Parts: sequence; C-alpha cells; structure tokens
Amino acid sequence: MAKQKIELLVEGGKATPAPPLGPALGQMKMNVGEVINQINSKTQSFKGMKVPVTVIVDDKTKEFEIEIGTPPASQLIKKELGLEKGSGEPNKNKVANAAIEQLIKIAQMKKDSMFVKNLKGAVKCIAGSMNAMGILIEGKLSPEFNKDLEAGLFDKEIKEQKTEVSPEKKALLQEQLVKVQEELRKELERLKAEEEAEKAAIAPAVAKPEEAEAKAEGAEEAKEGEEGAEGKEAPKKEEKGAAKKEEKPGKKEEKPGKKEEKPAKK
Repeated sequence: MAKQKIELLVEGGKATPAPPLGPALGQMKMNVGEVINQINSKTQSFKGMKVPVTVIVDDKTKEFEIEIGTPPASQLIKKELGLEKGSGEPNKNKVANAAIEQLIKIAQMKKDSMFVKNLKGAVKCIAGSMNAMGILIEGKLSPEFNKDLEAGLFDKEIKEQKTEVSPEKKALLQEQLVKVQEELRKELERLKAEEEAEKAAIAPAVAKPEEAEAKAEGAEEAKEGEEGAEGKEAPKKEEKGAAKKEEKPGKKEEKPGKKEEKPAKK
C-alpha cells in the first residue's frame, strides 16, 4: 500500500492548520482537525521547544500514524534546569541539583526513543546523562540515586508521573547543591595542598645532588688552577737562584783588591 509522509517542525502542543501542514493534509482529503489534535496531544510535554513530527498517511484507507522525534537528552535537561551548558569537570564541579519530578518529565519525553521497558528505566537513563553533565539528583550522585531508585524510594512519584516541583523542594535542592559544592571545593583545596607539599619535599632531594655536583666541579677547577699556578712559579725560583749564583763570584773578586790597598797606607 502506498504511503505518504509529511515531515515538519512544530512547537510542542501548538500545531495549527497553517501551512505547510493544513494544506498538505487537505490535498490528501484527511480530517485536518483530528490529525492536529493528535500531534498536540503527543507533543504536549515539549512546550516551548521545536519538535520534529512525521505524519504517515495511507493513500487508500486514509489511516495515519504520527511519529514524534525528540531533541537530545542533554538539551531537554538544560532546558528543564535552566542551564546554558553542563559542567566541564563533572567530577569536580556540580552545576545543578535535579528533583525526581524533573527526571520523570524528561523521561516521558524521551521514553519512546529509548530501548527501555518502562518509565522507571527511562528515568535511570536520564540520571546517567545528568551525571555526565555534573548534575546531582535529589542531592546525590547518579550511582547513589540509582541505588535508591532500584530500592523503590521513588516508585510512588513514577507511578503517579509527577512532574511538578514545589517551591519548598526547590529551596531544599538549592541548599543541597551549595553544601555539595562547598565540600568539593574543600576537597580540591586539600588535594592541592598535598600536591604542593609533595613538590616541596621532592625539591631539596633533587637540589642536593645538583649542589654536590656543583661543589665537586668547583673543587676540581680550583685544583686545576693551583696546579697551573705552581707550574708558572717554578721557573721564577730557578731564575732567582741563577741570578744569585752569578752575583757571588763578582763579590769574591772585589775582596782581594781591598786587601792589597791596606799595605800601601802603612
């Protein structure tokens, strides 16, 4: 059976008979209002976001099905939590603290495009995405939250499909985030201090061999200088000795002359 597809982007819950959807459905002799109502029903959870929609129509029977695409989970998370971006260092810096209700809301949007059996499985997948973005859930890291999830701590919220967070809970979530951020800051400072202490301890050990080597080189240079100086002074001593030896014979020759003068005076 021949089928036709109409692919378009619509704002969640706000599809209208305006072009291109209305005229295209009219040409196929479809019930435009019925198709639009179904699109709006399926995209209600995407309010404020553009959603890819595909309408598949059977030419003969005029039966139709609607496929709703979804943005990546990271985009849905950022929109829900009012974030511009996730954490560049998710293990060191936490940028938000999400409520279980917010996870349920995002999981509802992504469930159809996930390989999960139920909403609880979708919630667990969204928790993993949040962890990679540096986002806490109910004041906890994803592994801790998943333990609580598996233990059934949030079964009631999931069963009732709660998606609204009370102002009181929002305030509590913010307090939890500030507390965790402060703990992480102190831990990073402690690790930095330990690293600097290790460097300071290693520095003298590295410097001692270098100093010893420098002293040894200095001593060797000094020794070479002394040896060179002695070699230069040795000839001078010989010259002085030779000069003295030459002078002595001259003096001895003068003495006989003086002795000869004495008898003349008498």
